[in-house]
Amino acid sequence: MSGPVLSSTRPQPATLPIGWPLFAVPEADGRLRWPDLATSVKQRIEVILRTAPGEQLMLPEFGAGLEKLLHQPNTNQLRMALQAQLSAILPAWEPRMLLDNLAVDSSHDGRELIISIAYRLRNTGAPAQLSVSVPVGGA
Repeated sequence: MSGPVLSSTRPQPATLPIGWPLFAVPEADGRLRWPDLATSVKQRIEVILRTAPGEQLMLPEFGAGLEKLLHQPNTNQLRMALQAQLSAILPAWEPRMLLDNLAVDSSHDGRELIISIAYRLRNTGAPAQLSVSVPVGGA
């Protein structure tokens, strides 16, 4: 006599929950929504951009430190240096993504830097984009 055959209803790898939600906001019933792979990678990129080096315990090199740009003049040299820095930092701290394009441009009034990131998820190849505005000291 054989037992019942159990069918697997596990979600596909791209939709499996990935760790603790970085930006946890409880739903109406008080539960936390666990992020899928795409959301988890996007949240991790945001954390990398928002964190200053030395701010995260045990990882003194972690983070891009965008807050240091607050009083910097919006120059071509600054934008090129930031683009090179982020192109190295993001793949190093988020290995689940493949960086396709990273651009740092000035806003029309020169008061912000616009960081545009195009990447693909390493496991699925799914494309994604993220754009961040950073205030700077002016033109």
